[in-house]
Amino acid sequence: MMRRKLLATVLSCLCAAQISAATSDPAGDSRVDGMLGKLSLEQKVELLGGVDNFHIRAVPAIGLPKLAMSDGPSGVRGDGPSTAYAAGIALAATWDPALAQRVGEAMGRDARARGFHFILGPGVNMYRAPQNGRNMEYYGEDPLLAGNIAVGVIDGIQSQGVVATVKHFAANNSEYDRRHLNTLIDERTLREIYLPAFEMAVKDAHVGAVMGSYNLVNGDYLTENRTISDGILKRDWGFDGIFMSDWEATHDGVKAFKAGLDLEMPAATAMKPELLLPLLRNGTLSLADLDDKVRRILRTAVRFGFFDRAQTDLTLPRDSLQNDAVALDAAREALVLLKNEHHALPFDAHVKTIALIGPNAYPAIASAGGSSHVEAFAPTSALTGLAAAAGDQVKVLYKRGLPSPDEVFKQTNFRTSDGQPGLVRENFANADFAGKPESRAVDAHLDQWKPELWTTPAVDRRSIRWSGRFVPAHDGDYIFLAAAASLDAYTLFVDGKPVITQPHREGQAPLFATVALKAGASVDVRLDYQPDVSYSRIGLGVVAVNELVSADAVEMARHADAAVVAVGFDGNSESEAFDRTFDLPWGQEALIQAIAAVNPRTVVTVNSGGAYATDRWLGKVPALLQSWYPGQQGGRAVAEVLLGQRSPEGKLPISFERAWRDNPTHDWYDAPAHAPGSNPTVKYGEGVFLGYRWYTSQPRKPQPLYPFGYGLTYSSFRFSNLQVKPAIATREGEVTVSFDVTNTGTREAAEVAQVYVGEPGAKVARPARELKAFRKVRLAAGQTTHVELPLNRRAFAWYDVTSHGWKVDLARFEIHVGNASNDTPLSTAITMGN
Repeated sequence: MMRRKLLATVLSCLCAAQISAATSDPAGDSRVDGMLGKLSLEQKVELLGGVDNFHIRAVPAIGLPKLAMSDGPSGVRGDGPSTAYAAGIALAATWDPALAQRVGEAMGRDARARGFHFILGPGVNMYRAPQNGRNMEYYGEDPLLAGNIAVGVIDGIQSQGVVATVKHFAANNSEYDRRHLNTLIDERTLREIYLPAFEMAVKDAHVGAVMGSYNLVNGDYLTENRTISDGILKRDWGFDGIFMSDWEATHDGVKAFKAGLDLEMPAATAMKPELLLPLLRNGTLSLADLDDKVRRILRTAVRFGFFDRAQTDLTLPRDSLQNDAVALDAAREALVLLKNEHHALPFDAHVKTIALIGPNAYPAIASAGGSSHVEAFAPTSALTGLAAAAGDQVKVLYKRGLPSPDEVFKQTNFRTSDGQPGLVRENFANADFAGKPESRAVDAHLDQWKPELWTTPAVDRRSIRWSGRFVPAHDGDYIFLAAAASLDAYTLFVDGKPVITQPHREGQAPLFATVALKAGASVDVRLDYQPDVSYSRIGLGVVAVNELVSADAVEMARHADAAVVAVGFDGNSESEAFDRTFDLPWGQEALIQAIAAVNPRTVVTVNSGGAYATDRWLGKVPALLQSWYPGQQGGRAVAEVLLGQRSPEGKLPISFERAWRDNPTHDWYDAPAHAPGSNPTVKYGEGVFLGYRWYTSQPRKPQPLYPFGYGLTYSSFRFSNLQVKPAIATREGEVTVSFDVTNTGTREAAEVAQVYVGEPGAKVARPARELKAFRKVRLAAGQTTHVELPLNRRAFAWYDVTSHGWKVDLARFEIHVGNASNDTPLSTAITMGN
């Protein structure tokens, strides 16, 4: 046993040393050349396509094993339960690259315990607008913060002998119609905002693989975009790893081959051998390019030791206490306290009864939907976490407070024209409700909803129409709730007017419409449904708004010393493949308002991958805790903050707007109408003024509700003694910013010191402030620490599209230091000379 442990340690050290060498491995290159020479043309071409959905094919002739991949932005997927870590946006909220590296190491161990060679993560696309369904996987709106967190995760993963795969390259900043969306973006914006995190992953972390995105950029799919994929990634940055496609993201095999795509996943359907082989033999395609692609695959396998050891490490537990501790630390550091009026938090000794209410209180909301969702072994919910942390000193009472969608769908509140319970169903033997229905029946209720994402399309398309009446029992607002799945399409009509429309798009969440009705005045209801599969999976129901909230939940909250309302999104409402709403999911605002009306000490906790509407309820509650998707230990971390066992320390990696219209991308985010068969197009018209860059540059415009970098603690901090040396710098030299941070409160807490740079007299439009350095410090009450942060040439540079390079002006620059983009008590100026 001791020998096996020693051997495992030695191999691990050798692997880490080999990986750290990155591109400088002459012996490895010679080994790769030898293997390359043994491969036939046919074998080389076959290596360009994946096999069995998540694998690179084995080549026994040269000893290449079959290489397995796992989705992994929030934990290792694909082989049973695994450790669920804080989602990307939550990890960014820690502002802690060292913690990110620990998370990466833990994910690497989870991968080795299961025999995975690649983790398909991290994701480093920028947070552009809150609706993006995949925001939770990414690291916020600032490229420097995102790049530093990504480097930490990649270093950690790859230290364990596992390839990290940075994605989705590039400018993939929405999930709406993601397989067809065309991003129009200028060169400067691309270089300054959307590429730096990828650049850091390549240059600083030497990431082993890069995954191309689904979208087009300036008219070309990324797998076929030679300017970006070959010109920037491989030539400018010197990336020598594997450039792979996202799943089924390759369209033109020849164009992709020429553009630098090395590996088509999950199989060679575009770069297929029958297409490429004749073109390689007649010289239309380059044999040197083919060898480069294969060399990248083999070199990566050599670099990570895949030829020399088994990838499955049988000494590592699948359900690891060590990794669970890392997940807990990530959840603890990620929580952001956004509001805390009248010291509502932490709960003091006078709080003996807590009413915990809401759909996100139980079961645990550890991760969101899509390929980042991780089935944890035993995730801790807010309910179980709070009950355990409170012990026998505090009663924790629980009610969901709102009906589930299935409960709404099971209600029999529709009537046919002759008064029967339910709706008349008409089945059509075509996709367009054409001709006469082939059959009719009455369904008492529509409760067939299955929240599926990726399913097999039906061969024979059909359509279904339900019709009938709804008779309201009293005056008031009623919620019509509908839900289908995957690529299903439907439209709900009330009195002939469309109130909910779900187009034929990849992925969807339940949708709702609020309609004012009069007691006894029936309305006609018609639901036109076009399933993408061979079965029905739709739900429809109606519920009065004033009957949504459980009376028991309200009564419980009325008599409790404090109430916690746990709401937000989940894997069915926030996921890859579709964009979410800016509003909270249906019924949740009503729940918050009802509980706050009876308990003045109501705290709201929200799971989400970004900002959401708060204008109708935030003023009615004293405290708001942003919990993101915190991983399997999220419930425990939330409980510790509520009870004051730990001070919250997360800082926003995004700007949190008051209203969607205040976001600088508001006029640019949604794709305008386009002709059938053409690509929807989105122009990045805000340019480099994304997020806080816009708000700090436009002080007369509406400012965010909570700014980038903001987050409350249970303590207070003071910044002092700012110095910048040298005061007159050279364009190629380094500047050092130093200052003191003091904990002026009465308890230990963490603060994030943030350094912003601006060039007030710039000849080109530049943001007033850009984050250029940061450091997290944890201080005891009364403690002071001295912080020194270097700023290199890039900290002062902008991208010049004329010279296609980074340029530093001979000018005056301002340095701002503080704990949020709009809260920088220390400022000074330096002059940049030759």
